[in-house]
Amino acid sequence: MTFNSDADISSRRVRRGGGRRGVAVGGGIGGIGLIAVVLFQLFTGQQVDLSGLTGEGQAQYQPGQGEDSYVECLEGGDQANREIDCRMSATALSLDAYWEDALPAQAGIAYRLPEFLLFSGQVSTGCGGATSAVGPFYCPPDATVYIDTSFFDELTSRFGADGGPLGELYVVAHEFGHHIQNELGTMAAVDRRGTGPTSDAVRLELQADCYAGMWVGGAADATDANGNAYLERPTDAEVAQALSAASAVGDDHIQETFSGEVSPHTWTHGSSEQRQRWFTTGMTQGTLTACDTFAVGDDL
Repeated sequence: MTFNSDADISSRRVRRGGGRRGVAVGGGIGGIGLIAVVLFQLFTGQQVDLSGLTGEGQAQYQPGQGEDSYVECLEGGDQANREIDCRMSATALSLDAYWEDALPAQAGIAYRLPEFLLFSGQVSTGCGGATSAVGPFYCPPDATVYIDTSFFDELTSRFGADGGPLGELYVVAHEFGHHIQNELGTMAAVDRRGTGPTSDAVRLELQADCYAGMWVGGAADATDANGNAYLERPTDAEVAQALSAASAVGDDHIQETFSGEVSPHTWTHGSSEQRQRWFTTGMTQGTLTACDTFAVGDDL
């Protein structure tokens, strides 16, 4: 998707920072990030240190703490089209504008902005420590989206996505989808421990894909304080970028790519077909009700 040149993206919405060592405060596994780590180990054979995700030896991230600095974007939407950090910040502003309208209208609750941190290498969070190997994730205890933007190169080079800005934006919108689930109480109500194509874990991920599709379908109507739309309407080619990204992170595609075998009973995120289909459902139907993956039977 293309950001409008006259869109005001100057709000200090997103921070860039990194990990800090220290004594753990609180703790608890965020779930989404842990699943990503387990998948990474299972499908690549590379081991990731999980001790940080239990809070051992890592400082809990507190918003506003440490060396983080805000992303500054003063040149409008054209800067978002050129620069990845500004693209992330502008995407967050568009998502905020969309959900500030959609969540009260459809669920009767106010939208609470998630924090958004870009990091490199490692980061300390309310869910414990994490590294870039985890991939993009949302941490419920601190209501923060964490993204190492180098993942977007991995999405293309390692996972086989076609690339393109809307593929990147889909990833961000998916993590914001988890925040919506957290706000609605869905994340706390389901059993994320099970696996398989119809497990709660898969339903949670597919619902986040559907919420991402809702935003893509309505993003052109999300405006800044001056009434300027953040984004132009997506072209078919741009929608294809998002669908390619969704397919690339399907459990079956990842398993076949890295192990040569597909084991549906281990799925935690859904197949490529499921992820594309639920993204499309959100984009075309645009309602929380249509995205209720938990109301669907085994034909998920």
